[in-house]
Amino acid sequence: MSRFSSFLKRKNIVFSWKRYGIDALSAMALGLFASLLVGTIIKTIGEQAGIPFLVDMGAFASAMAGPAMAVAIGYALQAPPLVLFSLITVGYATNTLGGAGGPLAVLVTSIVSAELGKFVSKETKVDILITPIVTIFSGVGLAMLTAPYIGAAAIAVGDAIKWATIQQPFFMGILVSVIVGIALTLPISSAAICMSIGLTGLAGGAALAGCCAQMVGFAVMSFKENRWGGLLAQGLGTSMLQMGNIVKKPLIWLPPIITSAITGPIATCLFKLEMNGAPVCSGMGTCGMVGPIGVMTGWGFSASAFDWIGLVLISLVLPALLCGLIGFLFRRFGLIKLNDLKLEL
Repeated sequence: MSRFSSFLKRKNIVFSWKRYGIDALSAMALGLFASLLVGTIIKTIGEQAGIPFLVDMGAFASAMAGPAMAVAIGYALQAPPLVLFSLITVGYATNTLGGAGGPLAVLVTSIVSAELGKFVSKETKVDILITPIVTIFSGVGLAMLTAPYIGAAAIAVGDAIKWATIQQPFFMGILVSVIVGIALTLPISSAAICMSIGLTGLAGGAALAGCCAQMVGFAVMSFKENRWGGLLAQGLGTSMLQMGNIVKKPLIWLPPIITSAITGPIATCLFKLEMNGAPVCSGMGTCGMVGPIGVMTGWGFSASAFDWIGLVLISLVLPALLCGLIGFLFRRFGLIKLNDLKLEL
């Protein structure tokens, strides 16, 4: 092993898809959840209940999305304290410069600055100066050069998807629902992806349908093995818990995917379901009921009975019925066997 490779190993700098594409992205979603998402929920409650205190609290939480994402990414990269704290500035600057597409820019600049900060950390006698300077200078400098363009590109992709969904709600309803639903169950973050490209509106409704199909679908389909604990863990937590079983037997993934292909176009064509809340809500599904809350955010007191019926059907009823039925047929024909969906809870 070369000296440079040994140095990187000592610094815990690992160039891999898992480290940057899974660990960092998933952590970024937690940062979003702990700031923008929770802030949006609190603010919405405050607005609907007429409580200014909650509106202000939600606004403060949402304003910290950039720093929260950057620190979460640094934590996932196992950055030392000085690097981690310096990422607060990097996250704030990048998210501000990146505009609506800031989260994707935060992911890029935080990874680069965190790794460079780790590179120099504790290598000099003036570490308390060098490490923050390198981390902040590299992160904010990179943000100033690239964040506006990364943010604009991310939003352009999101706008293209939203435009295409309006033009072709049936086919795009299927496509967006299936892809985002799959991303939710994979060990990556559908919430971070939706946030990065600003996925709202009709396309956000399709994304919500796909996420709910995966979460509620797996929860109901695996009830025979996992009972109530599994129902709650997957239905209100994450369908990612099934990834181990999917790796062993990919066939078990088909019922939720088929369900998302059905509920997606129903959401876009029949109920015209739109995501009114933050884009991150589009990729959350029924996790803490964040997805449905995001849809309700823009309703106020104007929602009709048809709106409510559509939301309940797309979020809960149809995923449970359709995936439950398809799963039953798969079991009946021996495609899914007992304990194929068993979780270690």
